[in-house]
Amino acid sequence: MSIKSRREAQSRETRTLIVRAALQLMLERGYISTTLGSIAAEAGVAVQTIYNSVGGKAAVLSAVLDRVAARAHEPEAGPPPLRSQIAEARTAAEIVRILTGWIADLNAQTSGVHRVIAQAAGVDADIAELEMRRSAQRLLQYGEVATALRSRHSLRGGVSDHEAAATVWALGHPQAYRSLVLDLGWSDAAYRDWLAKALQGALSLPGAHRGATNQI
Repeated sequence: MSIKSRREAQSRETRTLIVRAALQLMLERGYISTTLGSIAAEAGVAVQTIYNSVGGKAAVLSAVLDRVAARAHEPEAGPPPLRSQIAEARTAAEIVRILTGWIADLNAQTSGVHRVIAQAAGVDADIAELEMRRSAQRLLQYGEVATALRSRHSLRGGVSDHEAAATVWALGHPQAYRSLVLDLGWSDAAYRDWLAKALQGALSLPGAHRGATNQI
């Protein structure tokens, strides 16, 4: 391994240590009570190393969200590739099934961090901006789902791509998951069943769930 490769590997390892420490502390103490100093102590690094490797406190929280959203041990692995899954789907029913599973899994994995973000957004402008940016990213991503349904002649008539994206955004919002599952005690199965029915009813043409190819 070259010197450059070793340095890159060490940098990734350091970043992982920092993000893991931040995740643990923020879930235990909340955002406000978790300082960069406490993260540095937990990770066994200097505070300046956090700035060099990840960034400021808001950037650390963003990296924590990326980590818990990933379906792999490496935080750089990224979230599940919804776009590629949707592109391979052949029917509206398959698209709704993929979308339901993706939203439900992601909300289950990130619910704790999203609670931290929601609490911190009220007192930290950087976190409020992070929350808004991530929300906009989800809306854009769901617009691609609407486009996929329309291309398969399965998007409900009279609904624009923007309206469909907003519907998915609202139904799949992390706050909806927290309220239904964590606060009201819905089971994971009940949440998934509701989400699938709600998405199907709001987005797909009648009969599209059976693989029909009706024109809009």
